Amino acid sequence: MGLRILLLSILVTRFSLVFAEDVTVTVQGVTSIATTDDNFVCATLDWWPEGKCDYGQCPWGKAGILNLFITLCREINFYGITAFRSLRIRIGGSMQDQVIYKVGKSVKKCNNFEKSTTGLFGFKDGCLTMERWDQINSLLGQTGAVVTFGLNALFGKKKVTKDGLYRGHWNSRNAHDFIKYTNSKGYKIDSWELGNELCGSGVSARIEPDQYAKDVIVLKKLLKKLHRNSTTQPQLLAPGGFFDEKWFSTFLQKSGPNVVDGITHHIYNLGAGVDPDLIFKVQDPLFLDQVTQTYKDVQTTLNKFSPWASAWVGESGGAYNSGGKDVSHTFANSFWYLDQLGMTSTFDHKVFCRQSLIGGNYGFLNTTTFVPNPDYYGALLWHRLMGKRVLSTTHHGSPYLRAYSHCSKTKSAGITVLLINMSNSTSFDVFVESDLNLYPNQLEVEGGNQREEYHLTPKDGNIQSDVLLLNGSPLVLTKTSDIPPLNPIHVDGSSPIKVAPDSIVFATIRGFEAPACA
Repeated sequence: MGLRILLLSILVTRFSLVFAEDVTVTVQGVTSIATTDDNFVCATLDWWPEGKCDYGQCPWGKAGILNLFITLCREINFYGITAFRSLRIRIGGSMQDQVIYKVGKSVKKCNNFEKSTTGLFGFKDGCLTMERWDQINSLLGQTGAVVTFGLNALFGKKKVTKDGLYRGHWNSRNAHDFIKYTNSKGYKIDSWELGNELCGSGVSARIEPDQYAKDVIVLKKLLKKLHRNSTTQPQLLAPGGFFDEKWFSTFLQKSGPNVVDGITHHIYNLGAGVDPDLIFKVQDPLFLDQVTQTYKDVQTTLNKFSPWASAWVGESGGAYNSGGKDVSHTFANSFWYLDQLGMTSTFDHKVFCRQSLIGGNYGFLNTTTFVPNPDYYGALLWHRLMGKRVLSTTHHGSPYLRAYSHCSKTKSAGITVLLINMSNSTSFDVFVESDLNLYPNQLEVEGGNQREEYHLTPKDGNIQSDVLLLNGSPLVLTKTSDIPPLNPIHVDGSSPIKVAPDSIVFATIRGFEAPACA
């Protein structure tokens, strides 16, 4: 019996060794390959009413902007937004082109969204009162949020075809009165966006690029007029939809130079939330790589037709129609989400807006309890650790190991590396080296400093858990409903970074030779 146990132990040891892999990650630190905005991490607040249902479920509850009770908003203030200190919030979404603003003389009636077979997305137009707008700004003003607001681009237009083509000039009167009121109250809006998913073939509605360009020029003139006495001008974002190369190219040429500041496009590369293969897609590196072509095409189009503007992912929930009910709020979704943050930053995108802060299955916060889901903590760690300067990062190991690096948020901290292990059976011992490292032992000498590591794993090893472990301890709200401290473990800088199967690691490496970070 003792011999059998010994043999079994040897076999288990050999099995474990087969599935452990040494990987050298090379970081090119001479120059950065891209830069992000200070507020690269962004979350959305959406307009969806309580009756928004997908796949036999209604996951939005009262999370829509017109229904979100101010008492609940104050709870978000405690741990949802404030912990970031400067979280970008994008207010917009599918229903924004059905929202009118109860201010001025151009709007007589003000109703909430009601179900309708003739309305866009199955709802009649809704209305934002200035009382509700005051409440929203009271909350956001206390949190340090950086606000982007999506305006209704269909106001004054007429539907002319069954497939949703709208024509006619944009009536800017309601937007004018709304922005004027916003300015008069001293509310700080960092950027205004015109329309949602109206480009290309559109989603429920569309506008031709020539006409949209004219509308954007009108908005630009309006913003200049209303901010003529301001020291700073808000940014103008457009078109807020899925990338269509021909449509985007025409729009950018017709709108002309220095009109649009940020080109916003949407990404839902995981497909439908009801897809039974969603759990496999989020951890399939070959599938996730497919979206890189879109990022390349956006970058190429901007360089050619709009080099003065920056690229943004204006909205991305991974899986559309409110996300997947068994995936989008779980640890597994972090494979997709953090990989997207890393990927988009390498393609010089300045902002990545996650759908959503609250609402649907893909919210940072649970729709009813407001308890943070795993992706919330991943976003918070990125925001705190990953600086603006993006560094070229490569390795020749398994494709299931993703590696990204930035100059650390604090200049004196060197670089921060993000390592994502999508394999459920292979662990990686990662050695990080500089391409300037001419001597193999150099990093070991410099690495005598302690390295700070943040290991993210799911509770009980279940990737579909919505409880996240940081360095082995569950992240739960404090007794006062505050975000718990996100403390690293300190590791000998000369040792490899151990990345367990189905885990994610942020590692800050001090003293790393990266002139780009000086």
